[in-house]
Amino acid sequence: MTLLQDGQWIGNTYQVERFLGEGAFAEVYRVRHRFLGRQAMKVFKATGLTLPEIETMLEEAVLLSQIGHPNIIRVFDANITEAPTGMLGYFTMEYIAGGSLDQFWRSFGNKRIPIETAVEVLRQACRGLSVAHAEQPPIIHRDIKPQNMLVGYDPGGLRVRISDFGLAKRVNPLTLLASARGTRCFKSPEALRDFQADSCAGDVWALGSTLYLLTGDRLPYTDPAGRGLEDMPDYNRPLLQPSLLNYQVDPRLEQIIVRCLAIRPQERYPTARELLADLEAWRPATAPVRLPAYEQPSSKAALGPAASPNQSSAESMARRAMTLAQSAAGLGEAADLMEEAFNLWPALRSQYEYNVRLWRRGIMS
Repeated sequence: MTLLQDGQWIGNTYQVERFLGEGAFAEVYRVRHRFLGRQAMKVFKATGLTLPEIETMLEEAVLLSQIGHPNIIRVFDANITEAPTGMLGYFTMEYIAGGSLDQFWRSFGNKRIPIETAVEVLRQACRGLSVAHAEQPPIIHRDIKPQNMLVGYDPGGLRVRISDFGLAKRVNPLTLLASARGTRCFKSPEALRDFQADSCAGDVWALGSTLYLLTGDRLPYTDPAGRGLEDMPDYNRPLLQPSLLNYQVDPRLEQIIVRCLAIRPQERYPTARELLADLEAWRPATAPVRLPAYEQPSSKAALGPAASPNQSSAESMARRAMTLAQSAAGLGEAADLMEEAFNLWPALRSQYEYNVRLWRRGIMS
């Protein structure tokens, strides 16, 4: 049973619309603010806590409020509500109908994400994370992965936002290190070896792992037939060069990815800012790409099984979205509904993505 129920009011400000999902420590809901419209609400599962303990859990919201950036999820409010089991801490943030980068990546099926799109996703993630790394002392995320990057559309087109700063932490100002947390197949070698060795370079490793996944449909240093997020990387295994996974990865982009994944942290980009500079300078190759004799086949099994698709519900939502979009007043709701449909049935993305881009700009299609 979920902590909150559809239709429930939190105070006289938020009404719960529906449950979105959950992690180990919190549940997330789509809610409607009485005056400000639709938002997402993260509610912590722990009950029976004292007020100081709840305030500690809300440190994620405090960190997010300190590093505002278009590519980091925005926090609107943080508070406490009474429940039958005791006090619950919560905070509200932007609602992104499009879902996670994991869902976006899977929506391409047995095709690969276009190289330019993969690089643009990482550029935007780096722009957001660069702000956190530039704090004094730096804030490190410690759990960068596709599930913690949200992908949606706004009037400017595709926009990526880094989310879930629940494990984020300011590093020790003397050592520039913090205790290691996060998802092991995206953790750097030093973080897996030493509990106190997470750093900005560790976030860079996770960004590199994400770009390796987006371009090659597998994770670095792992068995391609492994168990997804549960895999333990094997750093004695040679890194399969990205261009062998995807012939469209040119030599310069390959250098960028490989530098992110250097075993020794001193050989990586020190922060997201330096990685961003190289990604901003990268341009797609204009010369014809020489096709390899063999290229690794594409699949989307690297992060484990996907949620069961629901084609009929998704197509029904898409039809409702198209109806809403016949009115200028319904364009925002139509775009949200269509992006939610993409999550249920990713094949719809290629059919309706252009419509969503127009609707986000206030243009009826």
